[in-house]
Amino acid sequence: MPHALSSPFVRDQLALRARRINTHAERGAGEYVLYWMQATHRFEDNWALRCAVREADRLGVPVIIHQGLDPTYEHASDRIHSFILHNARELARRAEQRGLHYQFVLRRRRDDDRRTVDRLAARAAMVVTDDYPTAGIADRTQRFAARCACVVLAVESYAIVPSALFEKEEYAARTLRPKVMAHLAHALEPVADATARVAVPDALWHSLEAERLDLTGDLAAEIARCEIDHSVPPVALKSGRTAAMARIRRFCGGALAAYDERRANPVDDDGSSRLSPYLHFGQVSAGDVARAAIAAVGRAGAERFLDELVTWRELSLNFCRRNARFRALDALPDWVHRTMTAHAGDRREAEYTVEQLERAETHHPLWNAAQRELLATGVIHNVMRMYWGKSVLLWTPTYAAAMRHLIQLNDKWALDGRDPSSYGGIQWCFGKFDRPWGERPVWGTIRSMSLERAYKKFDAAGYERRWNGEVLAL
Repeated sequence: MPHALSSPFVRDQLALRARRINTHAERGAGEYVLYWMQATHRFEDNWALRCAVREADRLGVPVIIHQGLDPTYEHASDRIHSFILHNARELARRAEQRGLHYQFVLRRRRDDDRRTVDRLAARAAMVVTDDYPTAGIADRTQRFAARCACVVLAVESYAIVPSALFEKEEYAARTLRPKVMAHLAHALEPVADATARVAVPDALWHSLEAERLDLTGDLAAEIARCEIDHSVPPVALKSGRTAAMARIRRFCGGALAAYDERRANPVDDDGSSRLSPYLHFGQVSAGDVARAAIAAVGRAGAERFLDELVTWRELSLNFCRRNARFRALDALPDWVHRTMTAHAGDRREAEYTVEQLERAETHHPLWNAAQRELLATGVIHNVMRMYWGKSVLLWTPTYAAAMRHLIQLNDKWALDGRDPSSYGGIQWCFGKFDRPWGERPVWGTIRSMSLERAYKKFDAAGYERRWNGEVLAL
């Protein structure tokens, strides 16, 4: 039987996942507990929502779920807005079916009123939000908590195994793997989600509707009115939990059984899970994915996939939580800094501006194909993403410029940009989580990857033909 929200299991999980962001007490006259949905865009397997429901039941008040979107986040674009808004439309339908009170507020212009959350918090007994170290969410939460007059709790739902168990920065997958895997079975035990015992009065709900977006309307028209980057278009990938669960079923019922062989072929559309956009926006949980994989092929059969989903994903979360310099070369180990210093003056085989890289205007057709896949779809196949990232080290005048370019390209165009796993992956290209290898020009002792060798490992020519045939207007 799934654990109830009142069970010791849930109590222990919340003790690990929740933390106070300010020192205020609950507001005695508060009308509700406010759940401010920032990173975990789902109702299921959402520890922040579970916390809000538990606290509301304790206080004898209802729960209001608020999600907002404004044009001020880094690289705000049609692509990201569209993915969030279409999921919000589905959330609104499902909230009505489940008896949840969910509202979405869209701020279109940078100079529009941005105090919606403050007004909601002024009537709340307490505020619960998502604990997430990237995408500006942690800083935004700190600023809000500093001006909020009631207690603010941040609750982590990104990881399957609570990240608070690992208090120090882990330096490699081999150091985290045995620790996280030892807790996996326990952490995957299901929890029965529930709604708050006290319903939201109609008068209260109606008093909040003035700012609420009608999600049944023309979302494309709404996005067009927003002060964001309209040169980064939406992609064909469907947003929302329904699409994510369909993708999980297709992957677990197909390629997962042969994952070791199929995962390394970027022309195999179904060979990898392709779930990173859904995981990044929290439309589905990593726990949902892991449970489905284990149910399909057993834990032993899913071992390689689980290592990526759990060990590497949660290693990146640990890195971003424990190292404030996760977007900079400063986060790299000492041996990387020594080898970069020794090879700083090495001649590069080519030098490209970030604009040339963005337009896929390099001398190498395979790299251009990967960039074009990113521009067209918002993702790059995992195997090609490593070649894509590593190659930029060879084509920029400094390692710092390479880091900046990769972060800009990924955060602007990728649907899983600004995610802990994205930053972990980019840093891995520079030697993070790795060891020294043989000495080579420019690379130094950083692990090298040759685009030429890719042609011997998979159908790189087929990948080239596919994506370099795309017509892109930038």
